[in-house]
Amino acid sequence: MNQILKKLRRYEIKIRKVVNNQLQGDYQSIFKGAGLEFDDLRPYQYGDDVRTIEWKVSAKGHGTFVKTFREDKDQSVYFLLDISGSQDIGELGSKKIDSSKEIAGVLTLAAIFEGSQVGLISYSDQKEKIILPGKGPKQGVKIIQGIFNHENKSLKTNLKEMFNFALNLIKKRSIIIVISDFIDEGYERPFKALADKHDLVAVQVTDPRESALPSLGIIPVYDKEQGKTTWVNTAFGSFSKKISDTFTNERDHLKNICKKNQINYLGVSTKDDIVLPLVELFKKRNRSMKRG
Repeated sequence: MNQILKKLRRYEIKIRKVVNNQLQGDYQSIFKGAGLEFDDLRPYQYGDDVRTIEWKVSAKGHGTFVKTFREDKDQSVYFLLDISGSQDIGELGSKKIDSSKEIAGVLTLAAIFEGSQVGLISYSDQKEKIILPGKGPKQGVKIIQGIFNHENKSLKTNLKEMFNFALNLIKKRSIIIVISDFIDEGYERPFKALADKHDLVAVQVTDPRESALPSLGIIPVYDKEQGKTTWVNTAFGSFSKKISDTFTNERDHLKNICKKNQINYLGVSTKDDIVLPLVELFKKRNRSMKRG
C-alpha cells in the first residue's frame, strides 16, 4: 500500500505543477465552486443555466425565475467507481481497472489536498464498497485502501443501478466523478438525473483492443461477467468492423449525453499516461467555471 500511495502522490504533485504552470495562477481547483446551497431567487437572464429555473414560482405568471446559490464550504466529492468484469481488459498491469483505480486514487489525493470531503462508491451490479465522505489525510488513505484492497463480490455490470443507488444515497449537491468504461445499456435516465442534481464528471476508460481486434482466426473469447467462453472468427473483416463500429457508436452516444446535460466528459486510454488527460480535465473544469 505504501508503494501505491507514493506512486499516486507523485502523479498528483506532477498534475498540480503542470496545471499551475499552464494556467499561470488563474487556477481554480477541479473540486471548487460546485458545492452550492440555495440562497435566493432572481429574474431569468439570457445565458442562465436552465437547470436553475424555479418552475413552481415561474408558473405563477410573474416571469421566469432562477435559483441563486452560495458556495458551500463543506461540499463533498464522490467517486463512483465501476469495478465490474468488463474493466478487466488490457495488458497485465495496465488494464482498464488499473487505470480506473489510479485515476480515482490520484483525484482522491487532490481532493483531500484541497480540503474537500471525499467519499467512495464502488459498484458492479451491486454495491461493493461504500465510504461516506470525510476530510483529511486519514480519509484519503481509507479511500485509497478501499479502492485498491477490495475484492469483488460480483463481476457483472449494472450502471443503471449504480446511478440509482447514488441518487438515493447522495442528497446534498456534490461533485460526482464517475469512472467506468460505460459498457452497458439502459443507464441514461438515472445518469441524466444525477447530472440535474449534482455536478457530474464522466471519465470513460478504454483499451485499444476494444476498437481494433487483431485478425487471429478462430479464437476463444472468455466473458468474465457471464463466466463462459465463446469462439469467434476474427479473420472476417465484417467482424472487426462490427467491433470497431460498436465501440465508436457507444463512445459517441456517451459524449452526446454529456454534451446535452452539461457533464464534463474525459476519455482515457490504458495506453495513456494518466497525467495529461487529468490535466485536460482540470483545464476543462476551469473553463466551464469561468463561463458559469
